[in-house]
Amino acid sequence: MKNFSGSVLFLDRSDINTDEIIPAKYLTENSKIDLGPFVLEDLKLEGFDPQRDVAKAQVIVTRNNFGCGSSREHAVWVFEVNDINVVIAEGFARIFRQNMFNCGMLAIELPAPDIDAIFALGTDVAIAVDVENEKLSAAGGGNTLELSLHLNSFDKDLVRAGGWLAYADQKY
Repeated sequence: MKNFSGSVLFLDRSDINTDEIIPAKYLTENSKIDLGPFVLEDLKLEGFDPQRDVAKAQVIVTRNNFGCGSSREHAVWVFEVNDINVVIAEGFARIFRQNMFNCGMLAIELPAPDIDAIFALGTDVAIAVDVENEKLSAAGGGNTLELSLHLNSFDKDLVRAGGWLAYADQKY
């Protein structure tokens, strides 16, 4: 199972699409690892520098409809090769969400007030996710926030196995 804890990269915007996650011009790369340097290259947010900010993060916290746009596995792969295994949002585009679980990663949906509470912890925040007990702990600014989350049993099985391919190898 992958590591589901670490420093947070806050992306304070809804509707971040797959073209902003990994620009289409890089979809011809020959391996997942080759995508790594281009993560979030086209995302425009005030004060955000992907070269500086992504390297420090293992968790993304964002707003609603994350991963919308073109359906492509590359948008998840680029996070995976950058050791970002958790994305927390109010909601996800359906295909992006499933691609996360298919790669053994977590796409955690939380209500807007919980997302707001995580943002309110400040800029230097760490999150740890306990998959088995469906708990999330966020710490920052001298405060700790404990939240419950819900993972359906199939998604939990995919995460435990390390993704769809490993799950299929175990089951079939």
